[in-house]
Amino acid sequence: MIVCFDIGGSAIKAAAASAPDQIGEILRHPTPTHDYAAFVQVLREAMAGFGEAPEKVAISIAGITDRVTGEALVANIPCLAGHRLEAELTEALGVPVRIANDADCFALAEATVGAGRGHDVVFGAIMGTGIGGGLVAGGRLVTTQGYAGEWGHGPVAPRLLTCLDAPLPAFRCGCGLNGCLDAVCSARGLEKLHRHLAGVDKSSIDILAAWHAGDAGAALTVRAWLEILSGPLAMVINLTGATIVPVGGGLSNDAGLMAALDAATRPLTLSKPQDPLVVQAACRTEPGLIGAAVLALQGDADGA
Repeated sequence: MIVCFDIGGSAIKAAAASAPDQIGEILRHPTPTHDYAAFVQVLREAMAGFGEAPEKVAISIAGITDRVTGEALVANIPCLAGHRLEAELTEALGVPVRIANDADCFALAEATVGAGRGHDVVFGAIMGTGIGGGLVAGGRLVTTQGYAGEWGHGPVAPRLLTCLDAPLPAFRCGCGLNGCLDAVCSARGLEKLHRHLAGVDKSSIDILAAWHAGDAGAALTVRAWLEILSGPLAMVINLTGATIVPVGGGLSNDAGLMAALDAATRPLTLSKPQDPLVVQAACRTEPGLIGAAVLALQGDADGA
């Protein structure tokens, strides 16, 4: 038995698992964001709630663990900053602990039991509050200092689009750069893009509803969004050799938008596949816990 955690800024979800597709009852606890000792205590109490000591603990977390220093960077849980989480939690909890970014766990879930099952190389893309992703090859997560798969960052957006008469502004990104996909193609980015092009404030949900209803302003926004996003996504596919791109996050709930992104992206790839390449994720419920279960059950590459 292993215990999986999916940790965000507001809640810690915990479940026992014996296989990726066998996740037990999910327990929820508020996340202590400013007290590291309280954070560790919540994990201890959650583990105790399952009645037996687990063999391993695996954690999906909305942040980055630097694979060189081991230090965590979790923007919405400040108390974790600077802690070597895997090593410290292994000692504090008394069992081996594995930690991965939530987007990486999503990619593992999709590659193992989701839309990417049967594919050797899977790029799992997150399109929601932010733009992120994870890469799985041969059934295992590809990590490089904890940043592999983070295709949402890098100044790619400020350029002249064929559907616009003027260059797009380089929207400021939370990472400190300008013109990142995260800043212009996330749900919040789509809203900023629509504000710039149409001069009105609408939620991403309302923008997409207007697009489906045939609104010309929303159609231009979505057209620009597709043109900005499809090129970098095609480059990611060419670079990784991914044969499937399952998409999660709030924007992925719109099947029409995902179909349009697939249609815009496939012709830009070198392979130009005939079958759908960019698809809605299959693991719509608790992909973080599923991916964490995969992480723990696989163990380290050396068999640990």
